[in-house]
Amino acid sequence: MAPERQDMDVRQLRYFLAVADHEGFSRAAEHLLIAQPSLSQTIKSLEQEIGLPLFHRVGRRVVLSEAGKELLGPARLVVRDLDAARSAMAELKGVHRGRLEMAAMPSPAIEPLTTLISRYTQQHPQISVSTAAAFTVDEVVSSVRSGSSEIGLLGAEQPIAALGVDVVQLERQPLVLIINPLADHFGPGETLQGCDLGGESIIISQRGSLMRSVVDDLVARGVDLRIVAEVAHRTSILPLVLAGVGHAILPISWAPLARRSGLRVALLEPVTQLHVAIISRQENLTPAAQSFLRLAQEYSETQSGQQL
Repeated sequence: MAPERQDMDVRQLRYFLAVADHEGFSRAAEHLLIAQPSLSQTIKSLEQEIGLPLFHRVGRRVVLSEAGKELLGPARLVVRDLDAARSAMAELKGVHRGRLEMAAMPSPAIEPLTTLISRYTQQHPQISVSTAAAFTVDEVVSSVRSGSSEIGLLGAEQPIAALGVDVVQLERQPLVLIINPLADHFGPGETLQGCDLGGESIIISQRGSLMRSVVDDLVARGVDLRIVAEVAHRTSILPLVLAGVGHAILPISWAPLARRSGLRVALLEPVTQLHVAIISRQENLTPAAQSFLRLAQEYSETQSGQQL
């Protein structure tokens, strides 16, 4: 008589996701705080139950097989939904510990994320917030849809609209010029025209960002900019401005930090706005995520009143 086959369990799925996310058994075992042979055996058992390999070994790394790629999304959703159910039961019992996982683009991660997390942790000191970096709208939307993150914070040239997620529009951030202190030729005004940047050295971000598109539009209009550095990591831009490398165009969320660093900030006209929003899954959110969304909605209502 053949042995009875067992259905895959959540522990197997968590182990599978760890290997996929860490691209190897050794790092995944360290993350899970288990012995590597135990992890390897669990994955082997899962592959035997499925009847297909989930990983291919490439040098010292492992990569997902076609079957692994197909399992990845559903596995994330199963694990996320179970976590949501456990959190809901814990909330009913008065237990308020937990973890909120987010994905955020660089500029919204300065503000309003700082304000939101500050308020959130004051209200829920026993819940930790984990924020993963994402550099495009598509990355954030994909992270939320797949279940890698419950909440996404993103900014775009137009109000956010994405299928399969709920959206809360938070605020609009005008773009400003962070002025190189070694090349401040602009006079004392608080507003500059794009054409005033002719002949100036500019630090830019990667293609696909709103800040980069503004620079590209100025160049297309015949403004003779000198692009001196292209920086993917937005956190490197202010240090480069401080070092005298060039000016930078950034959302106004960066202005307080720039001013505290001794840099001058001017509004850039014609005004271009970064539309900032929160997105979330449409169902099975943990109580931790639901509380964060309520706080984000309150923030949005406050900002809407200020921007009318």
